[in-house]
Amino acid sequence: MDKVLLKDLRKQDKYTKFFSDWAKQEFKAHPNEKKLIDNLEVLSQNIGMREGLLICCFDYRNLSLAFFTGEVESLTGYPESVFRKKGMEAAFTMIHEEDRKELFLFQKVVFEAFHQLSLSERHTFEFSYTTRWVHRTTREIIWVMGKVRPYFIDEKGNFAMDLHIIVQLLTPPKVKGYDWTYSYTKDEGGRVLVSKNSPGRREVKLTKKEKEVVNMILEGQGSKEISEALNISINTVSTHRKNILKKLGARSTAEMVKIIASYDF
Repeated sequence: MDKVLLKDLRKQDKYTKFFSDWAKQEFKAHPNEKKLIDNLEVLSQNIGMREGLLICCFDYRNLSLAFFTGEVESLTGYPESVFRKKGMEAAFTMIHEEDRKELFLFQKVVFEAFHQLSLSERHTFEFSYTTRWVHRTTREIIWVMGKVRPYFIDEKGNFAMDLHIIVQLLTPPKVKGYDWTYSYTKDEGGRVLVSKNSPGRREVKLTKKEKEVVNMILEGQGSKEISEALNISINTVSTHRKNILKKLGARSTAEMVKIIASYDF
């Protein structure tokens, strides 16, 4: 069965094409590359690999899996041999088909965002995602959350390898499909967080009064306190909130706070 699956994967190569820009980076060799991979073995042992937890490392130079823990077979139903021979292609094959489009859009977002940063900012870059896997044999839907950071950035600033720590979610999350965020620390200080539903780098124009409301929300003040401080009615505060939500593309106050806490308005 493994041979049949490998044959099918060799035929398709339909997912790794979305990562062609990553492979086109002009990579520089890393003198401690073997040590980096060996350190992953130590890491996986030190954290005491438990059920539903995976560590893996994508290599963007050849679009392969440079490292992954053995628990991947029990969790996904795909044999280790498949990941070793057809790593990245196999990894995306098991993604729920409804999540793949967003995943491939997100990798373009990550690539473009990462390469706009300074070298020092790139070393603080990280991202996370929530997605669905489909077990190869049982067809069970498995929700997972991954935390990712660059594991190997060469001296030219190219993103050569990443490190994923993936946890199985025992209960389905509130999101209905692929969800993501990325963040980094600016050279001048301050952490920037961008989420799937945030405005990204799009300019957001808030009025002077909306900016005042935003700042008070970030300070933890409620509508009544904002109303009294700004000498406006609670209904007016509510109107400002609705306008801010609309401009930020947020669906709730919690999401609004998450977005505005990451940007300077």
